[in-house]
Amino acid sequence: MSRINRPQRIFGTVRAFSEKGKMLSKGELESLSDSRDLDELVTKLKNTAYTDVMAKVQKPFNAEKIENLLREDLVDFHASMAKIVTRQDLLNAYYTKYIIWNLKVILKGKAMGRTYEEILPHVNMRAEELIGRRDIVVKALVAKDLDEAITTLQSSEFGADVSGAAQAYKEKEDLQIFDVYLDHSYYQALATAYTVIGKPADTHPLIGLDVDSYNTLSTLRAKYWGLSETHIKSLRIKPTFRVQEDTLDKMATAENVKEAISVFASTVYKNVIPNDANEIEMISKIEAGFERLTYKRAVTSYGKMFSYSTMIAAVKLKSIEVRNLGAIAFGVEQKIGSKIIMPRLLTVAEK
Repeated sequence: MSRINRPQRIFGTVRAFSEKGKMLSKGELESLSDSRDLDELVTKLKNTAYTDVMAKVQKPFNAEKIENLLREDLVDFHASMAKIVTRQDLLNAYYTKYIIWNLKVILKGKAMGRTYEEILPHVNMRAEELIGRRDIVVKALVAKDLDEAITTLQSSEFGADVSGAAQAYKEKEDLQIFDVYLDHSYYQALATAYTVIGKPADTHPLIGLDVDSYNTLSTLRAKYWGLSETHIKSLRIKPTFRVQEDTLDKMATAENVKEAISVFASTVYKNVIPNDANEIEMISKIEAGFERLTYKRAVTSYGKMFSYSTMIAAVKLKSIEVRNLGAIAFGVEQKIGSKIIMPRLLTVAEK
């Protein structure tokens, strides 16, 4: 029951390879980042696989308009991949990320006292529309304040995590708390789906890295905020993978972030630890290291022909490309220059 039948795996793999073949090379990304302005960037993108997407961009151009349409294209691609298979558990769990992205925008906006009109332009409900869940976002969006927004979400699968986020935010006043708590809902959905479909071996490297990354970073950030050991453990995703529970327990009880990182150094991920930085910089650099590993693992997953992991990898690579293009659009808009933009992107060296 955990298996996807062969015709679905073949069709999914063909679709995944087709999408990978359309993805932009490092050289093409560099050319885009060299654009003088957004008009030139849009023109260049019209000569890529994003022709139809860019045809929808209305003048005057801005980075957010461009990124929004790219996100819609990603959502459409993800939904089309999920339709290929009868066992959609994992792809659906990954899809949760788009809903959570909107909820983060809304809850952070409410926490900062922003109005409905101020938050609305930053919310894109394409993902929710495709699966009939627009209502969950709209109710939070029209709420008069953070407390009311939290109340509207209580009966959803995000209820416990948004309540925890609101409570922790009121104590610590760090907006990134919403990221950590809402991401808990996302990664737990992944781990649960992975278990429900029988823990297929081909998806283990991708799911395991996702969970290891979240468990490590949520523990370190919670230590940085000074949350209690109980709070830290409540954020843990189970089952754990290569960063196991005993390691996470030791990190949770460490005196400070640097001591927790020293414990983490005993894991297979020790190479993502930076040599010298302050606590918050170290956490950010570890996160960047995990992101690079995720990208590389998605690329190598293409070596497993006719597998579920290839389909998941295609969604991951498409998501990374959209993120890269969003960063380029912002950089071009702000006149930052390609020498600063390119190192911020996730790319592989040209052969």
